[in-house]
Amino acid sequence: MIQRSIFRSSRALSSRVQSQSAAAAFRQQSPFLTRPSTSAPSISRTASRWYSDAAEAKQEQASNGTEAKTNGDAQPAANAAETEKLRTELEAKNKEVVDLKDKYLRSVADFRNLQERTKREIASAKDFALSRFAKDLVESVDNLDRALLTVPAASLRPENKDLVTLHDGLKMTETILMQTLKKHGLERFDPSVEKERFDPNVHEAVFMAPQQGKEDGTVFFTQQKGFLLNGRVLRAAKVGVVKNE
Repeated sequence: MIQRSIFRSSRALSSRVQSQSAAAAFRQQSPFLTRPSTSAPSISRTASRWYSDAAEAKQEQASNGTEAKTNGDAQPAANAAETEKLRTELEAKNKEVVDLKDKYLRSVADFRNLQERTKREIASAKDFALSRFAKDLVESVDNLDRALLTVPAASLRPENKDLVTLHDGLKMTETILMQTLKKHGLERFDPSVEKERFDPNVHEAVFMAPQQGKEDGTVFFTQQKGFLLNGRVLRAAKVGVVKNE
């Protein structure tokens, strides 16, 4: 009894499962019994999203255009400001160059003046040192000249051989000495030999006397010979000057 009940229940359950499987297969094969697709909402959402992206792109493009226009308007102003800045800097540099050139030229001129002044001072110091030595030396030259003048010309005879030899030796010594002094700028002059006119710059008048056949102001006698050192008077010649009444 129990077995029959179980058998009947299993058959009923089996037939129910088969009927449900057949119905499901039939629904899958029939296009009219298919459930409405749920893709429509997704399509609408996709379209909505595409529309939103296009609007954002258009808005971004408009913003970029406005920004480019603003940058384009600001570019000439920036270029003008930069040009003005460069012009100002160039003018400042040019002014600085002019100032530096002026300072350079002044420095060169000062340096050259210093060189010339230094040369003159060195030459002056050299001449001064030489002049002191020359002043002490001319006294010895005068003594040598006086020694030669003390020998009368009448005494210079062949029989006075020793005297003639001594006189010639002194004369030769004087000649060599004067040549050596001349090499160093020291020269002796005798105004009476050249018949020079009196010059207060190089002559010192000791006395004045009348002289026939000679013009007034002419040097006719030299008491002491003069000396020049490098063209300047080291010692004026002491002379006698003609003055006819």
